[in-house]
Amino acid sequence: MTRGCTVGEVRVGPGRPLAVIAGPCVLESPDLALEVGSAMRDACARAGLTYIFKASFDKANRTSPDSPRGPGLDRGLRWLADARQALGAPVTTDVHEPAQADAVAREIDLLQIPAFLCRQTDLLLASGRAAAAHGRAVNIKKGQFLSPAEMIGPVRKVLGAGCDRVMVTERGTFFGYHRLVNDFVGLGDLLELDPGGGACPVCFDCTHSTQHPGAGVTSGGRPERAGLLARAAVAAGVHAVFLECHPDPARAASDAATMLPLQDAVGLVEELARLARVLPQTPART
Repeated sequence: MTRGCTVGEVRVGPGRPLAVIAGPCVLESPDLALEVGSAMRDACARAGLTYIFKASFDKANRTSPDSPRGPGLDRGLRWLADARQALGAPVTTDVHEPAQADAVAREIDLLQIPAFLCRQTDLLLASGRAAAAHGRAVNIKKGQFLSPAEMIGPVRKVLGAGCDRVMVTERGTFFGYHRLVNDFVGLGDLLELDPGGGACPVCFDCTHSTQHPGAGVTSGGRPERAGLLARAAVAAGVHAVFLECHPDPARAASDAATMLPLQDAVGLVEELARLARVLPQTPART
């Protein structure tokens, strides 16, 4: 059986509508956050799906030291709190350092552990403790260098810190240099990964999965394949889909090469909803 994960007022897991986690990669401005968040929130509402707004206050793992990183912790959390209130939707953002966890958990519904940091014990424990203290959830993105089975360790660290609201995200696996691939047999293994007490809900990151990391000053990508991967993941039974979108991807401050145009993301939501409606429902854990 799979346990559920409550994110604000959204319940992610079996027997629940597909959740969509979407937004720009990095916080560029409050206005952009509301433009993207409003469009995706409304698209999900029309399609009968649930929505969680995503944006990062800091991109601490940019390829180039000259790349923009975002507004930083204090200003970024203010923007995210304002977006949360204006959108009426839960929000998520990355946590990069243990010292950030409590401040983030005070304002944010879902603390996201970046894929490159998914084995960092201090970060996982601090995030788990902060999430438990403030009634939040933790989403651990699977490292590109880990097998599905190896995610049992990061999940147990967060659970052991007292947080029982945990989900995991698949975002592709390294295939040599400058390429990520998705192993759907492995995705099935991730869906069945049980740290004790039931498996965690699984999210599929369809835009980062198209990334060509480290292929230049900035990472490249194949965003035209994001929809294909998202549809395959929904058919495989994931509980949430993660995507990044922007009104003008070419001008995005981060992940421009993999970002979906906002209108394409709105259309993809309806496609995923139609697909989800014809799939057999997995009963909710009792």
